[in-house]
Amino acid sequence: MNPTIQLYDTTLRDGTQGEGVNFSAGDKLRIARKLDELGVHYIEGGWPGSNPKDMDFFERAKTELQLQQARIAAFGSTRKAHTPVEQDPQVQMLLDTGTDVVTIFGKTWTLHVFDVLRTTLDENVTMIYDTVSYLKENGKEVMYDAEHFFDGYKADPEYALRTLEAAEKAGADVIVLCDTNGGTMPWEVERIVHEVQEAGIRTPLGIHPHNDGEVGVANALAAVRAGVVHVQGTVNGYGERCGNSNLISIIANLNLKMGLEVVRPEQLRKLTEVAIFVSELANLAPDDHAPYVGRSAFAHKGGVHVNAMVKNPDSYQHIDPKLVGNRMRVVVSDLSGKDNIAVKRAQFGLEGVTREQEKAVLAQIKELEHRGFAFEAADASVELLLRRTQPDYKPPFELIDFTANVEHRRGRGTFAEATVKVQVDDQVHHEVAEGNGPVNALNKALRKALERIYPQLKRVHLVDYKVRILDTHMATAATTRVLIDFSDGEKRWTTVGASANIIEASWQALADGLEWALLHEKD
Repeated sequence: MNPTIQLYDTTLRDGTQGEGVNFSAGDKLRIARKLDELGVHYIEGGWPGSNPKDMDFFERAKTELQLQQARIAAFGSTRKAHTPVEQDPQVQMLLDTGTDVVTIFGKTWTLHVFDVLRTTLDENVTMIYDTVSYLKENGKEVMYDAEHFFDGYKADPEYALRTLEAAEKAGADVIVLCDTNGGTMPWEVERIVHEVQEAGIRTPLGIHPHNDGEVGVANALAAVRAGVVHVQGTVNGYGERCGNSNLISIIANLNLKMGLEVVRPEQLRKLTEVAIFVSELANLAPDDHAPYVGRSAFAHKGGVHVNAMVKNPDSYQHIDPKLVGNRMRVVVSDLSGKDNIAVKRAQFGLEGVTREQEKAVLAQIKELEHRGFAFEAADASVELLLRRTQPDYKPPFELIDFTANVEHRRGRGTFAEATVKVQVDDQVHHEVAEGNGPVNALNKALRKALERIYPQLKRVHLVDYKVRILDTHMATAATTRVLIDFSDGEKRWTTVGASANIIEASWQALADGLEWALLHEKD
């Protein structure tokens, strides 16, 4: 096994072929800088000529990217059939990008030669040779992607190897074996890579797996075991259909499981940051359950698990999450045990809560979750339950009553109005407000009542409001769960409410969120 592995990222080209993934040229420049910080060796910038955005990226990269390690690659295909390579405009555009590295793909599978290219087997081989040799003559480092290699090899191994030999004779620096349809299994990858080497291919080999069989990462690792020295993938596995192999997981596995230091330890600690950064630019929610870097990758919920984790963190974690820039979390739910609450109590810094009070809160949480609450993502609500067990706890305000009405009037349309009556110390405050919905009206009325006493609440904003209907078979009588995210510009916290009445559920989460803010105003 060769410890020198090249990491080749294709997020900016292959990744953008995934549904819902779209990057501007500026986004692509920002991602390239992040990948360089991570320690990636090659960054595929796009296919010049396929769209103006990719051309803009390559032009701006010349002056705006000062990368420390990574090299930008332009991507394209072999020349067209029966066209001199010097006259193929697509090949000329590859040269015009000015990149030192060019990656081209060619056909390996006879099915594609006949049905897609509509040419002969000999012409396809010549197309590969001509394009690679022409790019080499122009001083480029050339990566040759053998598209559909594993399917092509299984259909006609002699011809598949012949295409690789053409790329090798033409001077390709790396020959990348692509599982383009993503259906090859790891044991097949390992066997076929060995057979390619035994057939006499001496050019360094790479691997480019897709994830249609959900073994993209496994296939990359199997190929490395077999001797490839170049691995291609995308951040978070973005890509067409089921995606590409996830370069994030590949990097973690190579470093931590196979003992190959493809990035330095300080770079490995950026792994979670990079995964989230790219998902945000893609305007996609980060995958909470992604291995290594997901928010839930080291989250512990079951009471037995947390009990063991308190005694030894290695008992239910395969690595220290800090190695990849992540962290261990304990979540609270009806599956929790006493240690879940104890860990949370310590996390909140509540030293005065006794073991008996923790048990009482645990019982309360189990009962509330039975009624529709969910505390996994609502730490602020958990903290308030613990605080309220203290005999000296005094809430900053108490509800006396509220009303919320929705009306429709001719000439005005539909509007909402809410009244709120709360007590602060010995003073009662009664306010009314209109809003674009009953929850918005409640929020405005409550703030009118509190902000003159607690002006710091002006910094607190609702940043997300999630509603889930639980027992849908009950139709409009179903229990509704509401989660509200708050922020004061520095901290972010979440509270939960649940009721058959959506307004009551919203009030519970809304009031708890403002109560938590007042308790933490000096944090």
